[in-house]
Amino acid sequence: MNETGRGPNGFQEDAYASAYAARDQRTGAVMATPPVAAPPKGNGGRVAAIVILCILVVIALVGFSCSAAIGGMTDVLSGEADASSIAKATSPSAVVIDIDSTIDYDGSACSPDGLASRLRAARADDQVKGVILRVNSGGGTATAGEEMARLVAEFPKPIVVVSTASNASAAYEISSQADRIFCAKTTSIGAIGVALQVTDLSGLYEKLGIDIETIVSAESKDAGYGNRPLTEEEREWYQAMVDEIDADFIQTVADGRGMSIAEVKELANGLPYTGSQAVENGLADEIGYFEDALVYLSDLVGEPGGLSTLSYEPSTSSLDLLLGLLSQSGQAAPSNVAAKPSLS
Repeated sequence: MNETGRGPNGFQEDAYASAYAARDQRTGAVMATPPVAAPPKGNGGRVAAIVILCILVVIALVGFSCSAAIGGMTDVLSGEADASSIAKATSPSAVVIDIDSTIDYDGSACSPDGLASRLRAARADDQVKGVILRVNSGGGTATAGEEMARLVAEFPKPIVVVSTASNASAAYEISSQADRIFCAKTTSIGAIGVALQVTDLSGLYEKLGIDIETIVSAESKDAGYGNRPLTEEEREWYQAMVDEIDADFIQTVADGRGMSIAEVKELANGLPYTGSQAVENGLADEIGYFEDALVYLSDLVGEPGGLSTLSYEPSTSSLDLLLGLLSQSGQAAPSNVAAKPSLS
């Protein structure tokens, strides 16, 4: 992999459109929703509560049309807006994209769709010379990480990663496809490996007097539901699944970092390294911070005077967050996938 290239076939025009055509159930890290702070005491708190109540009442009265409008607004907030609606750079610039949460399918920059929309905009803007991925993530869904790594690998402009507190597992898989990886000495980075967790609750159900009867079309259809232990055959099946995903992970890192599979396997013990260790073992390139990444990218694209920075990140005002929560409140909950491989 050269400093500006992206693989032998270059960037595919339909990469973003085709990347999401078929998804299997090898997905899923559950994201916890942060608690919502209570309104402050005093008159300010009462006023805020009344305002929120009024908003809820208005939305309830307007009904479907208001829900549609809110849905459209949250598309913009989540990064799903068409690239043509994003502001253009007015001088040679680097687009900064924050990957700062669980890698999943939530429409944010931490998802294939959200990252793709930002990269489309960066690719279409002639004033955008490259991208800085600012990463602070411990990983997430295996398939989302795979798709996002492909997007980075096939992007035609330089991409530089600056790692903050954590750049691990699926987040590292994505980062490994960049032209250069910066990290702090104390960054937790790497953690190459796959985990699939199955919880057996049958003993607890027995103690509580709960009897669960599951009607299945095949003997192993309820494997991992938690109602019974796995059979030895099912355990071997899941282990083979994990091993296959892990082999893909290792191959991706090897391709992106210019390392042999044997070299990556030796480092793929599932544990993170410090930034200093990662620079020594080849998982990262150098100790540095955001300013260092910007200087490197500026020199790489022939702008020694420095690039301006541009962010496609949405507004996060309280009203934006409220509208986003309301738009999701009417959506059906996702079906439960019993066993879900994750790179985290």
